[in-house]
Amino acid sequence: MAPTVTLESRFALAEEIAEEAGALALDYFLRRRDLQVEIKTSMQDVVSIADRDVETLIRQRLEQAFPQDGILGEEHGYRTGTSGYTWVVDPIDGTSAFVHGLPNWCVSIALLAEGEPVVGVIRVPCERETFAAMKGGGATLNGEKLQLDPSRTLQNSLTGIGGNHHVPPAVIGTAISNLLSAGGNYIRTGSGAQMLAWVAAGRLAGYFEPYMHAWDCLAGYCLISEAGGHYLPFPVEGDAVLNGSPVLAAGPGAYEDLLALSGVAGTET
Repeated sequence: MAPTVTLESRFALAEEIAEEAGALALDYFLRRRDLQVEIKTSMQDVVSIADRDVETLIRQRLEQAFPQDGILGEEHGYRTGTSGYTWVVDPIDGTSAFVHGLPNWCVSIALLAEGEPVVGVIRVPCERETFAAMKGGGATLNGEKLQLDPSRTLQNSLTGIGGNHHVPPAVIGTAISNLLSAGGNYIRTGSGAQMLAWVAAGRLAGYFEPYMHAWDCLAGYCLISEAGGHYLPFPVEGDAVLNGSPVLAAGPGAYEDLLALSGVAGTET
C-alpha cells in the first residue's frame, strides 16, 4: 500500500467532496418535484438527474486530484486506474426515498486498496451527519469517535434488513422470520449505506441484505471495521467488483448470530 500520508490526503479529500456532493444533492432534494425520474430495472429502482449530476461532481473532483486512481460509480460506470487505489461511489443511496421526499438517503464514498476498503465517508444531508473512517485511524460521526459496544446484541437492539428485486421475496421473509424467532427486531429505511453507517454508530446491532453492489456497502464496511465491528468480505478483485453479493456486518456482540440466522456462508473481516 502507498504511504499513509497519501491515504490521509485521499481521506481528507473524500470528506470534503462528500460535503460538497451532499449540498448539491440536498438542493435537488428540496426541488425534487421538478425532477424527471426514470425507471432503471423496476419501479423500485429509479434514477434522476440528481444522481447523475452528483456523481459527475464527485468524479470530477477525484479525477482532478488523483488522476491515476480508478473510479467505480453507480451511474457512470468503471474506469480502471494505475495507482492501486479505486474509488467506489454511490451519489445518492436511497433514490426511491429521495424522490418521495423521505430523508433516508445519503452520499457514499469509499476507497479500495489491495482489495480492502481503506476509506469510507457517508454524508446524510438531511440529518447534517458525516460518518467518516480511514484504515488505522478510527471512525467518527461529525468528528466524535465511534466505538462499538460488545454488549449490543440482536436481542437488545434493532437490526437492519434490506431487500430488492434481485432476491426472491421468500429469502427476505426467511431472514426476517429467523431474526424475529431469535428474539430480535428489524428496521428498513431504503438506504443500505445509511443503515451500515448506523451499525458503525451503534444505532443498529447489524445489517444484512442478500444482494447489494460495491457502491452500496464498501464505505459502511470501512466505518464498521474501524468502529470495532466485523463484516462479510465483498468480492472486489477484477470484474467481481461490478457484481452483486451478500452484505452482512455487525458489532462484535451480534456478528456471529446474524451470520448464523442469515444462512450466508462466510468468514468475518
